[in-house]
Amino acid sequence: MSVVVGYALREALRRRVFLVVLLLTVCFLGLYGLANYYIFRDVASIQVPEDVPVDSRTFAAAFVDGMAMFATLFLGVVLAVFLTLGAVGGDAERGLLQPLVVRPLGRGSLIVGRFLAAATVCAGYVLAVYLAAMTITGLVGHWWPDRIAWPGVTLACAVALVAGLSLLGSVFLSSTANGIAVFMIFGAGLVAGLLGTIGHALGSATISHAARIAAWALPFEALYQDALRQITSRTSGLTGFLLRLGPFGGGYTGGWGVRLWAAAYLVLLGGATIAAFSRKDL
Repeated sequence: MSVVVGYALREALRRRVFLVVLLLTVCFLGLYGLANYYIFRDVASIQVPEDVPVDSRTFAAAFVDGMAMFATLFLGVVLAVFLTLGAVGGDAERGLLQPLVVRPLGRGSLIVGRFLAAATVCAGYVLAVYLAAMTITGLVGHWWPDRIAWPGVTLACAVALVAGLSLLGSVFLSSTANGIAVFMIFGAGLVAGLLGTIGHALGSATISHAARIAAWALPFEALYQDALRQITSRTSGLTGFLLRLGPFGGGYTGGWGVRLWAAAYLVLLGGATIAAFSRKDL
């Protein structure tokens, strides 16, 4: 299996996947640092009326930190899709799979190896970018999330789920079609989360319930909401209320129920991918 992991990483290097993502990351962190500088320079001059109990620095910092988490999730998904979109269909078309799926390796080991390679790289990348963005906000804005480590771990798990979805899609679709499909699913999950935030703000039980169903059907969105919730879990009062109105300052879905379901969902994805690949004619 280590051979498959090494093969997947070398293939990504050959296609310059890491170079593209690295350039995007450098641009993002540079712009994020510049934005933090101007935001907190202006926040210091804001005069909040005494009868409005809002901590402007906490509100601004939590909001930009949540926005950074969204950008980190997006960049991690880009990396996950690039690493897996042609893992089966693309490699089969180029005749690369046939020599790899013979015994003793087998198709199951190939799928597990490709997933481990993608998930390990994506999780490490997401954690690194999350910590970098959090550190920028902490040093510039003198504000740190209520929970520091767990939101990053939760985001990393969300990206691993997207990698699993992309790997499953690669069994049935060509590389281009799979990439488009995964990004559309990712976008649908984010839209459902945004609608859920609007539903909670308006007090609409119907919209909130529909968004919660979508979050459980696409657990990467539920994990993203869980990560947002954790960074302001101890923020109360009017500041906490405003942050939970979203879209970047708070989440409404989370807890161990969501995390356990996401783990089970990943296992089900893996089983479905291996079963589908075992029946695929190469």
